[in-house]
Amino acid sequence: MPKWRVFSAQHMRWSSSLTQALAVFVITFCVILPLCCHRLLYSYFFFRFMYLNSMSDESLQESLGRGQDALRFWQNSSPLEATKFSDLTQNPELLVTVVTARRNEARDFHYLLQVMQQLSVTAGSCGEQRCAEVLVCDVERGPQDNQDAKLLEAHFKVIRRSTQEQQSDRGQINIFEREKRDYVFCLRQGWELVKPKNMIILEDDALPRRDFFRVVKDLLSRRFALNTLYIKLYHPERLQRYWNPEPYRILEWLGLGLVGATALLFAISYWNPCSFSFTLSASHLILFTLYFMAAAELVGRHYLLEFRRVSPQLYAVSPATECCTPAMLFPGNASLRVADYLDASFCYKGNAKDTVLYRVARTTPGERSHSVEPNLITHIGAYSSVRPNPSRPKLL
Repeated sequence: MPKWRVFSAQHMRWSSSLTQALAVFVITFCVILPLCCHRLLYSYFFFRFMYLNSMSDESLQESLGRGQDALRFWQNSSPLEATKFSDLTQNPELLVTVVTARRNEARDFHYLLQVMQQLSVTAGSCGEQRCAEVLVCDVERGPQDNQDAKLLEAHFKVIRRSTQEQQSDRGQINIFEREKRDYVFCLRQGWELVKPKNMIILEDDALPRRDFFRVVKDLLSRRFALNTLYIKLYHPERLQRYWNPEPYRILEWLGLGLVGATALLFAISYWNPCSFSFTLSASHLILFTLYFMAAAELVGRHYLLEFRRVSPQLYAVSPATECCTPAMLFPGNASLRVADYLDASFCYKGNAKDTVLYRVARTTPGERSHSVEPNLITHIGAYSSVRPNPSRPKLL
């Protein structure tokens, strides 16, 4: 009898563990997960060719609607409500500074107004004393005013460079260095104005989630916050996958696979309607560890992280990743150190402010940086204020 027939007779019967495992893998990865995940944006099973354009257009329309609602909200706010945030207290527990500039291509979306509306609601959710002081830092240098920032002047303290400072800073510098200088200006002005115990810098397209201040308060109460340069509150969802050079994610991935495999094999030993022959052996444990690891990666780590939103205590803190600074928390007086570090570096393409801060935290003795997961803000900025924009922005 040919060898392949001998192999088939021994291993390809339903009673064979190999046959059962092959069937489970094929049904899971070729049928169940594609059917369940083909519309999940950050899944490997996402049908990009079918849904990306329509989902991108839908997201833009939702943002446009929120922007118009925010515009009406601030236009119709009463003078009595205007004093709620315009009077800043000294030495607050937390100061939130929102950095903004005019966006010609996104003026109808009113990103800044969306963010400030959400902050005004969430900052008032801490009882008699608001969760944080809120400040707007308008870094617009052009001849036209930032109309959204001017509208908010009746409701919030808005800081700007003096006319002399604007003229002296109009030299021929690249957009990355200009963006860094704006960031440093807002860091220092916020500190000098109220001397906060902790500071958050938000870019004007970083929309806070409803649990934003509850999670920030919990983060600041943890011991690690006393010895960190900054805590990133956002990392792009497309970069949150397990298949990543970040070592802690590999350990998390392996742990998830082991837990899932162990739970499944234990469950089969007590309830086995399909007559599986799997046991809690080393080979089966390794097999199903790989099964759960593959399933978690293909479905998307981003969606698994969403379960942590049940409680602020479940948000994970890990070593900071390099990309992006739309939402940054600076505990204690770390904002001053960050301003000094950024001032000491010249930024250009490939060496933007996020790269500078990441390198500083990794190479400077005593400095550490962290990221929190899942994200505490939603990045709504389809149109950039400093970089060229596509005619039709995409979610990916």
